[in-house]
Amino acid sequence: MMREYIVLILIAAGSVITWLLDYTYPHIYLKNLLLTLVTLFAVYFLFEILIPKLFSSRISDQKTRYTLSKLFYILSIVIFIAITISIWVEDPTSLLVTYSIIGAGIAFALQDVFKNFVGGMYIMATGLMRVGDRIEIDGNFGDVMDVGIMSTTLMEIRGWVQGDQASGRMVSIPNGFILSKVAINYTRDHSFIWDELFIPVTYESDWRKAISIVREILDKETEALTRKAQDEIERLGERFYLPKRETDPAVYVTLTDNWVTLDA
Repeated sequence: MMREYIVLILIAAGSVITWLLDYTYPHIYLKNLLLTLVTLFAVYFLFEILIPKLFSSRISDQKTRYTLSKLFYILSIVIFIAITISIWVEDPTSLLVTYSIIGAGIAFALQDVFKNFVGGMYIMATGLMRVGDRIEIDGNFGDVMDVGIMSTTLMEIRGWVQGDQASGRMVSIPNGFILSKVAINYTRDHSFIWDELFIPVTYESDWRKAISIVREILDKETEALTRKAQDEIERLGERFYLPKRETDPAVYVTLTDNWVTLDA
C-alpha cells in the first residue's frame, strides 16, 4: 500500500507543478495536461486505493479479491483513456472521428494484441477459467496462476514430471488462443473427473476374487467422494443437458493375450 501512496503523491506533485506553470504561463496545453493529471489522480485514488480497501475488508476469499482487482484495473485504464481523449479533443464531432480512427488503426495495426485483449475480456466476463483452475490448452497442462489482460499464466504440470506434479515452469499463453483453440477446464463447474486404475492379473489367478477385492476397496475408500460427486453432477445438470452418469466405482474386465486386465 505504501507504493500506491507514493505514486499518488508524485501525481499530486506533478499536478501542482503544472498548475503553477499554467498560472504563470497560461496555455491550453498546460491546462489540458493539468486536467489529465487530475483525472489520473482521481482514477488512481479510486481504483487503486479506495475501492480495494473497501472490498478487502468485506471479501475474505482470496480468489474473488484477486479477480475483482483485475477487473478494477482494466476498468480504470478504460476510464482514464476515455476521459483523457475527451480532454484533448474538444469538438464532439472530432472526438467521435478520433475514437473511430484510433479504434480502426489499433485493430488493423495490432491485430494480435487486439485479439489477445478481446480474449482476455472474454475470459474475465464469462469465467471460462479462473485463478486456481486446472486447464489444458493446446497440449499445455497447468494450474492457472494469473489471468491478465493479454495473457494467462500457468504453473505447468506433467512435462517431464509424472503424477500430475508441477514441473516448476511457468507457461505464458496469449489470451487470443480462446478464440481459435480448444480449452479444457478440469475444475470449472465440478471438481471430479473419471479415471481408471489398470490392474493386470494372470490367467492362473482367481480373477473373480480379485474383482471382489478391488470393488470392496473402492467402495470403502470412495464412499464419501462418490456422494459428493453425485451432488455436483446433479447441480451441473441444472445448467446443462447432462444424461445421468454413474458415479459408483466399477470394475471392467478385458482379456488380453498375456493377462486379464481389471480396469477400476
